[in-house]
Amino acid sequence: MRLTPDQRAHARRIATELAAIARTGKVAPGSVAERRMRCGKANCRCHADPPQLHGPYWSWTRKISAKTVGRWLTRDQLDDYETFFDNSKRIRALVAELETIGLSAIDADPRWHR
Repeated sequence: MRLTPDQRAHARRIATELAAIARTGKVAPGSVAERRMRCGKANCRCHADPPQLHGPYWSWTRKISAKTVGRWLTRDQLDDYETFFDNSKRIRALVAELETIGLSAIDADPRWHR
Protein backbone atom coordinates (compact mmCIF):
# COMPACT_ATOMS: atom_id res chain seq x y z
CA MET A 1 0.00 0.00 0.00
CA ARG A 2 1.37 3.40 -0.94
CA LEU A 3 1.36 6.51 1.17
CA THR A 4 -0.31 9.68 -0.02
CA PRO A 5 1.95 12.65 -0.86
CA ASP A 6 0.91 14.32 2.41
CA GLN A 7 1.73 11.19 4.40
CA ARG A 8 5.14 10.91 2.71
CA ALA A 9 5.88 14.58 3.45
CA HIS A 10 4.87 14.09 7.09
CA ALA A 11 7.07 10.97 7.34
CA ARG A 12 10.02 12.90 5.88
CA ARG A 13 9.57 15.68 8.47
CA ILE A 14 9.54 13.06 11.22
CA ALA A 15 12.66 11.38 9.80
CA THR A 16 14.47 14.72 9.69
CA GLU A 17 13.65 15.42 13.34
CA LEU A 18 14.65 11.89 14.40
CA ALA A 19 17.97 12.27 12.57
CA ALA A 20 18.62 15.60 14.30
CA ILE A 21 18.06 14.01 17.70
CA ALA A 22 20.24 11.03 16.77
CA ARG A 23 23.10 13.34 15.78
CA THR A 24 23.19 14.79 19.30
CA GLY A 25 23.48 11.34 20.88
CA LYS A 26 21.62 12.73 23.87
CA VAL A 27 18.94 10.12 24.49
CA ALA A 28 18.27 8.23 27.72
CA PRO A 29 15.27 6.06 28.56
CA GLY A 30 13.17 6.35 31.66
CA SER A 31 11.42 9.03 33.60
CA VAL A 32 12.34 11.56 36.25
CA ALA A 33 10.13 12.39 39.19
CA GLU A 34 10.54 15.01 41.89
CA ARG A 35 10.14 13.56 45.36
CA ARG A 36 9.81 15.00 48.85
CA MET A 37 10.20 12.63 51.79
CA ARG A 38 10.01 12.06 55.50
CA CYS A 39 13.04 10.91 57.45
CA GLY A 40 13.23 8.48 60.35
CA LYS A 41 13.64 11.05 63.12
CA ALA A 42 10.42 11.29 65.13
CA ASN A 43 10.94 14.91 66.24
CA CYS A 44 11.92 16.23 62.77
CA ARG A 45 9.92 18.95 61.00
CA CYS A 46 8.90 16.38 58.39
CA HIS A 47 6.66 14.72 61.00
CA ALA A 48 5.05 17.99 62.15
CA ASP A 49 1.49 19.03 61.42
CA PRO A 50 1.55 20.20 58.65
CA PRO A 51 4.66 18.32 57.59
CA GLN A 52 7.62 20.12 55.99
CA LEU A 53 9.07 17.33 53.89
CA HIS A 54 12.73 17.04 52.92
CA GLY A 55 13.71 17.63 49.33
CA PRO A 56 13.20 18.07 46.53
CA TYR A 57 15.05 14.97 45.35
CA TRP A 58 14.94 13.74 41.76
CA SER A 59 14.48 10.06 41.03
CA TRP A 60 15.36 8.61 37.61
CA THR A 61 13.79 5.23 36.90
CA ARG A 62 14.06 2.98 33.85
CA LYS A 63 13.74 -0.67 32.90
CA ILE A 64 16.75 -2.94 32.51
CA SER A 65 16.02 -6.59 31.67
CA ALA A 66 12.37 -6.15 32.68
CA LYS A 67 13.35 -4.81 36.12
CA THR A 68 12.90 -1.25 37.32
CA VAL A 69 16.20 0.38 38.18
CA GLY A 70 16.49 3.75 39.84
CA ARG A 71 19.06 6.39 40.63
CA TRP A 72 18.94 9.62 42.56
CA LEU A 73 20.03 12.70 40.63
CA THR A 74 21.47 15.90 41.99
CA ARG A 75 20.08 19.21 40.74
CA ASP A 76 23.19 19.65 38.56
CA GLN A 77 22.76 16.18 37.06
CA LEU A 78 19.09 16.87 36.36
CA ASP A 79 20.02 20.10 34.59
CA ASP A 80 22.69 18.29 32.55
CA TYR A 81 20.58 15.24 31.62
CA GLU A 82 17.14 16.80 31.16
CA THR A 83 17.77 17.08 27.41
CA PHE A 84 18.45 13.32 27.28
CA PHE A 85 15.06 12.53 28.86
CA ASP A 86 13.21 15.12 26.76
CA ASN A 87 14.73 13.70 23.56
CA SER A 88 13.68 10.18 24.53
CA LYS A 89 10.12 11.36 25.12
CA ARG A 90 10.13 13.19 21.77
CA ILE A 91 11.37 10.06 19.96
CA ARG A 92 8.48 8.05 21.41
CA ALA A 93 6.02 10.72 20.22
CA LEU A 94 7.54 10.76 16.71
CA VAL A 95 7.42 6.96 16.45
CA ALA A 96 3.75 7.11 17.49
CA GLU A 97 3.12 9.59 14.65
CA LEU A 98 4.86 7.26 12.19
CA GLU A 99 2.71 4.37 13.42
CA THR A 100 -0.41 6.48 12.88
CA ILE A 101 0.68 7.17 9.29
CA GLY A 102 1.25 3.46 8.72
CA LEU A 103 -2.08 2.47 10.24
CA SER A 104 -3.97 5.01 8.15
CA ALA A 105 -2.31 3.62 5.01
CA ILE A 106 -3.29 0.08 6.01
CA ASP A 107 -6.85 1.17 6.84
CA ALA A 108 -7.14 2.84 3.42
CA ASP A 109 -6.45 -0.47 1.65
CA PRO A 110 -9.59 -1.25 -0.39
CA ARG A 111 -9.09 -4.99 0.18
CA TRP A 112 -10.44 -4.57 3.73
CA HIS A 113 -13.86 -3.78 2.25
CA ARG A 114 -14.32 -6.97 0.27
